[in-house]
This record gives sequence, structure tokens and C-alpha cells, in this order.
Amino acid sequence: MICACIDIGSNTTRLLVADAGEGTLRELVTQRAFTRIGKSLDAGGAIPAAKIAETAEVVATQAKIAHEVGAERIVTVATAAIRNAPNRDELLAAVGHVDGVSLEVLTGEEEARLSFVGATRTLLTPSDGTIAVIDVGGGSSEIAIGEPDGAMAWSASFRIGSGFLADAYLRSDPPAIDELEKVRRHVAGTFEGLEPPPAHDAVAVGGTATSLRRLLGTELSHETLERGIRVLSVTPIAEVAARFELEPERIRLLPAGILVLEAMSDLLGLPLRIARGGLREGVLLELVEGRKLA
Repeated sequence: MICACIDIGSNTTRLLVADAGEGTLRELVTQRAFTRIGKSLDAGGAIPAAKIAETAEVVATQAKIAHEVGAERIVTVATAAIRNAPNRDELLAAVGHVDGVSLEVLTGEEEARLSFVGATRTLLTPSDGTIAVIDVGGGSSEIAIGEPDGAMAWSASFRIGSGFLADAYLRSDPPAIDELEKVRRHVAGTFEGLEPPPAHDAVAVGGTATSLRRLLGTELSHETLERGIRVLSVTPIAEVAARFELEPERIRLLPAGILVLEAMSDLLGLPLRIARGGLREGVLLELVEGRKLA
């Protein structure tokens, strides 16, 4: 069965089209657009009308791509910036006018669970024991802990992410040391007192993690992440983007995302592997198995 997931996040709107069957996914098409809904929010957290129209247009384009590839089902989900917006129904209505597309707004717990399913069930080398999945998004970050077969036992969601933190604190190019320290303090305060269950292994999903594969490799230890911060704090955004063939907007957000990953890794006492799958993969795996997202 060919199916598709469109994930409307705080930073990006992403499409995954895959051939799904017997508990596996074969990727056919991926596409993303930096819609930056989180950055566009007004003082009350509402999404501007122009951003709603832009996002609906991106979803329509991605849905067309999915249909052209042969997708029989398209599931569209939305995360932090949308679920917290007082006018989210306006976005739901705009996306609802796209042919063959409906939109479901995920709770933090649902987002954590689906990322957990997508990460654990697509690992090339499964964990030997309890596994933690860390998902750093643009407007929220989730941590989920459970079994390697995709059964989540514990999760927590936090209203911080790479976009939120970068927009709040990172003004310079490259980011200044005092700006990065403000991000560190904000992240530390958010996780203060958190005591997650112990895990044997830990993986990272989301835009920050997948971008870091090019910069730092497939395993993110405390030392590796600190090296990434050092590079990003002394090198102009455009230069890093050109060197590693990433969008400048992604590079601007990376330092904030790295500091969230580092804090979560330190909290668990584990280095992080970069997972192959995440939220969109979790949505599609559950779709073909006939499970409801909620």
C-alpha cells in the first residue's frame, strides 16, 4: 500500500510517501518546506492569515506530489505551534479544503508516541533493551522511553524547540557566546527536576538530528555535540550551509537544537544514535496496521 504523511511542524512542513506493508516502509518520496509557523505567531500565539494560506498551499503541493506517486491515503498531522494556537481551527479549515487531505492536531503525548514507534521500528540495529527516543522539533521537544518493539511506557513533552529558542535568543551570525549561554540556561531550567526512567539505549529524531548526521556523524556524544557548538559559534551561517549542503535557515536553528539534545543526553547519561525514522514513519506504520493516531 502506498501512503503518505504530511507533517506540519513549527519549523517545516514535511512530506513522506512510502510503500508500506508487513510492518516495513520503503521510502518513495520526501519533500520539505521551511514554513516557520512558530516564528510567525503573534503576541497571543495566533497564526497570521497569510501564514495559514501559505501553509495550505504547501500542503496542497505536497498532496499533489503524493497523489502523483500513487498514494492511496494521505494523513496530515500538526504539532506544537498549531496545537497551542488559539486560531488553529482556521488552519484546519484551510487545509481541509485541499483535496483528499484532513488534518489531525497531535497532543504532546501522541507526538512522543508516534516518534517512538517510527524511530524504534525502523532502526537498522535494534536496541537490546529499554530505549529512549528524543524528538527535538521547532516548537516542542519530546522524550519517550519504552521497549524496542515500539511499545512506549513513559513520555514527557516540553514547550521548547530549536525554532522557539533560536528566535528568542540567537541574534548574531554566528551566534555569540552569551546568546548560547542564555539558551543553555533556558534549557536547563526546563528540564530541572526531571527524572526519566533508566534506558539502555537512546536515539534522536527530528530536523536537528538528521541535519547533524552531515556535520557530526551518526553518534552524538556530549563531546561531539560540544564540537558542533564550537563550529557553529565561530563560522558564519552561509559558510556552514555551503560546506555541508544544508539550508541556511536550518543552520541558524541548529545551535539551539544541539543544546536541547545535549541536555537530554546528559540527563539520560547516554550518547544518542541518529534514528532513520520518526514521527512521519510512526504515523504510516500505524496507518497500515489500522490503528487510530489518538
